[in-house]
Amino acid sequence: HWHTGAITRRSGVLDAIEPEPVASLHPLDLAALGAKPGELVTVESRRGKIALYARADDGTPRGAVFIPFCYYEAAANELTNPALDPFGKIPEFKYCAVRVTRGGQPPGDPGYGKGRTLGELYG
Repeated sequence: HWHTGAITRRSGVLDAIEPEPVASLHPLDLAALGAKPGELVTVESRRGKIALYARADDGTPRGAVFIPFCYYEAAANELTNPALDPFGKIPEFKYCAVRVTRGGQPPGDPGYGKGRTLGELYG
């Protein structure tokens, strides 16, 4: 997927529900970091790092992190492996090993519509 929020970030409703980039972690993993929901965490792989706001989610398995890939300002694909499947030539954009630490620089300004509708942008 090459999703960067070009459509979803222009939806005022969706942007109001989830305006900032988040990383979902199991509450026990979040506590082990010494971080609280809403605080910044940095997620880093061998290929890159991004900072997002932490979300405690007991539906996320222990030891895993879930990051939506619709946030231009904290693009999850910065972390993933560019290797291609040998048959379908599909990039491995679904998983990778990461380290999560407490803190980080606030994500930059959101790209594209910044939550505005197309009518507001081009009206």
